[in-house]
Amino acid sequence: MSITGDYPLLSATFRWLLRLLLFTTAAVFLYAAFYGLPKPPSFFLSSPSSPQAIEKEKLESVLRGAAMEDKTVILTMLNAAWASPNSTIDLFMESFRIGDGTRGLLEHLVIVAVDEKAYARCKSMHPHCYELRTEGVDFSGETKYMTPMYLKMMWGRLDFLRLVLELGYNFIFTDADIMWFRNPLPRFYKNVDFQIACDRYIGNPVDLRNSPNAGFKHVQSNNRTIEFYKFWSQSRNTYPGRNEQDVLNFIKGGKRTRKIGLTIRFLNTEYFGGFCEPSRDLNKVCTMHANCCVGLDKKLYDLRNMIEDWKNYMSMPPNVTKSHPPSWRKRQKCR
Repeated sequence: MSITGDYPLLSATFRWLLRLLLFTTAAVFLYAAFYGLPKPPSFFLSSPSSPQAIEKEKLESVLRGAAMEDKTVILTMLNAAWASPNSTIDLFMESFRIGDGTRGLLEHLVIVAVDEKAYARCKSMHPHCYELRTEGVDFSGETKYMTPMYLKMMWGRLDFLRLVLELGYNFIFTDADIMWFRNPLPRFYKNVDFQIACDRYIGNPVDLRNSPNAGFKHVQSNNRTIEFYKFWSQSRNTYPGRNEQDVLNFIKGGKRTRKIGLTIRFLNTEYFGGFCEPSRDLNKVCTMHANCCVGLDKKLYDLRNMIEDWKNYMSMPPNVTKSHPPSWRKRQKCR
């Protein structure tokens, strides 16, 4: 029995549906090619047994195991250079353990390793690890600021964070050279799509003249943030040779961002400080970032001093810290 011979009406309907499907598919690809739209994540184009689908399930499993009740995860990225013993990741993890109300947050931290050595180190020290490998690229060495390898890593990080949003998870992204000294969650703004730390903060959380730092941000998963991350990634082509932080500065107040309807807040350096603009009151500080400092050895030297300063602060009687809070010692290497 053939469709053509025995069911002519069904045959005509089938041919019409097939033509409609082909026409729609062609139109979508032409539109995407013309407007430069990004390809959909390979996770969502794959069959259930494909390597991409398996990776998607691995990522979802890690995120699910670490997520808070509202599906928020804390994410950091790690390569071999920052994963070696007595290096950045050790100071990062120590800050959670000695911070004020931060130890429990380690349960919600996912370390995203970008090479095999970093993944092995993560598995030896933390329960929530995900290996993000980029075929044909070796991210294991120290990536010098603004080199092609650095730019590739930063833009790859942005694409990965978009995938996390598309999977329905909110995230707090933190560079591993950020020390967590106090629980930052109470300092985040309510019902805001995208909030980000600053290299320079001018006193108003909605002022677009603030200088954001892409190393620390809290992002809600919704249609606006997903669309914004797609636009942010596309804007790399508009500003070639720039990193994602520079491009964010260019697009944060643009027409497309306003059209998306993204709500943005800039975090006060009084609570979310760094070497660029320190949080000077240890009674208020939540995080401190080794920004405005180039070179791993320099970062490590001053971060170790910062850890010691915090330990000294925490050892003081409460009445002393409230009335005469100490300050950070002067940076020695990151000047």
